[in-house]
Amino acid sequence: MKVVYRIVEHNGGWAYKVGDVFSETFPSHDAALQAASRAAAEQRVAGETAGIQYETADGNWHEEVVSGEDRPDTEVRDGSE
Repeated sequence: MKVVYRIVEHNGGWAYKVGDVFSETFPSHDAALQAASRAAAEQRVAGETAGIQYETADGNWHEEVVSGEDRPDTEVRDGSE
């Protein structure tokens, strides 16, 4: 899995966007880029193996055990590039 953080103009400032979700708005492009880089790095850090529960779009609940080592690849893309 790959998660891409895109730096974009948003609400009179700058933000990073993952999919359709925006971060908070930052006053400068550099601040948004730094925040996206930090978030991307944190997402790659391994965690603990844990049980999770989630509901799918069809209303069914599922239970799984997920490995704390199963982390996505991340990338930061500057929208001005």
